[in-house]
Amino acid sequence: MKIAVIQGPNINMLGVREQHIYGPMTLDQIHQGMKEQASQNGIELEFFQSNLEGEIVDKIQECLGETDGIIINPAAYTHSSIAIADALSAVNLPTVEVHISNIYKREEFRQKSITAASSTGVIAGFGPFGYHLALISLGQIISEVKAMEKARAEQQAAKA
Repeated sequence: MKIAVIQGPNINMLGVREQHIYGPMTLDQIHQGMKEQASQNGIELEFFQSNLEGEIVDKIQECLGETDGIIINPAAYTHSSIAIADALSAVNLPTVEVHISNIYKREEFRQKSITAASSTGVIAGFGPFGYHLALISLGQIISEVKAMEKARAEQQAAKA
């Protein structure tokens, strides 16, 4: 099982920026914890971070046929990027959107996620632990999808 972890703008500044909102952990520390959890569960992770919307769209599109699912923190693009939402819909992969802070307790403009409708689920407000919850959730979702695909293939083979 392979999962892409896509991080949006300013996530590379974790540990430095607004620690009262995002905490002291760096992006590398979050990714290291995810690697440890993934290796225990036979999951391969691919990490990507960009401050540029088009690069994030390109990365999402590259996931088609290459990964089984996506964990994404679109960061500020959550509230403004129809392009990222469209890319997620186009690849149609199981996707969990993650937010370190509880976007619903923040400024009004941050309380609307344009990208959420293109995601399988959203995890917000659990700090960096939200990435671990996303990994558990997405692993389960992908396993269920693969089991359903296998059952369908067996049914079709039995009919043939």
